[in-house]
Amino acid sequence: MKAMNCFAIYRLPHASHCTLVEQTSGEPLRLKSCTELDKVRGFVVAPFQITDEQPIWVIRADEVKRLECKSLSKESVQVGKLSSERTINAQLTSSYLSDFTRFHEQIAAGHFSKIVLARCRAIKRNETTSPLHLFQKACALYPRLFIALAALPDGTYWLAATPEILLDGNGNEWHTVALAGTMQLQGDELNGEGETARWSTKNIQEQRYVASYIADCLEQFAIDFKEEGPRTVRAANLVHLRSDFTFTLLNNARVGTLLQALYPTPAVCGLPKRKAFDFIVDNEHTPRQYYSGFMGPFGLNGETHLYVSLRCMQILADEYHLYAGGGLLKDSQMEQEWQETEAKMQTMRQLITES
Repeated sequence: MKAMNCFAIYRLPHASHCTLVEQTSGEPLRLKSCTELDKVRGFVVAPFQITDEQPIWVIRADEVKRLECKSLSKESVQVGKLSSERTINAQLTSSYLSDFTRFHEQIAAGHFSKIVLARCRAIKRNETTSPLHLFQKACALYPRLFIALAALPDGTYWLAATPEILLDGNGNEWHTVALAGTMQLQGDELNGEGETARWSTKNIQEQRYVASYIADCLEQFAIDFKEEGPRTVRAANLVHLRSDFTFTLLNNARVGTLLQALYPTPAVCGLPKRKAFDFIVDNEHTPRQYYSGFMGPFGLNGETHLYVSLRCMQILADEYHLYAGGGLLKDSQMEQEWQETEAKMQTMRQLITES
């Protein structure tokens, strides 16, 4: 599978239309740092770890088209039958247990107050199901989420249905969120927005770590910043704790420099952030690639909408690679953390199994 031209298509939460960004010639711009974003405009796809092989890609907006989504619905968007999932559950569990033990030992020893452990699962792909079709289904199933599909120069696609804003705004007025803590909705709870959720101390503490880190970052770059929350928000069949930050950038502050400080957030990394990041890169069983990086339009029509690449998958010629992770604290239990990643993967699994 190879993309003729690189492109991205996205839909903002609760929007009735999608936006297609097409680069009609050449390779997207390769960046080595978030600070370089101040000089460019386009659709950005950033990895968890920036390397020569995995740069920040900026898809140039040679053509921008608005496409209506009002005709999309659960009933009107169907997906073809797929081959069964690989029978490697025992291997997956073994690898995750090994990683969990190694990561949790570091927390117990006091090296981290929080660290995020992620994993990847491969599912065979039905080549008759196009990536664009999966994007359309995601738009129909997940109206609350940011949905994006990006075609990269290596011929692969990344599809995300994510609830987490990294940076949103225009000019000097900006918005970001601290999103952490996870609970799965079941039964009658799926009819609401998570109003009955009762949060554990572990989830509340995890969310507070992220909110405190963001507040510390904003003190360096912003004025008049205000925090609201936390509150419970729904994302597909899950709910999370969310705090919202609105702020004005200092006159001499640059968006790229702020991104460099925010990314990756403790929600996908840990604390202390740099030390946690290095440990994850050296010890996690499967490289994250573009999972838990960020994507979205940057500076298009004067607006920026960047989201953390959660609930996402890489679409290859013959496989889907689904990614999910969770924050570990001292009282984390392996089985509970595994089930949390399973629940998060369900957002993408629902797109590639029979309706």
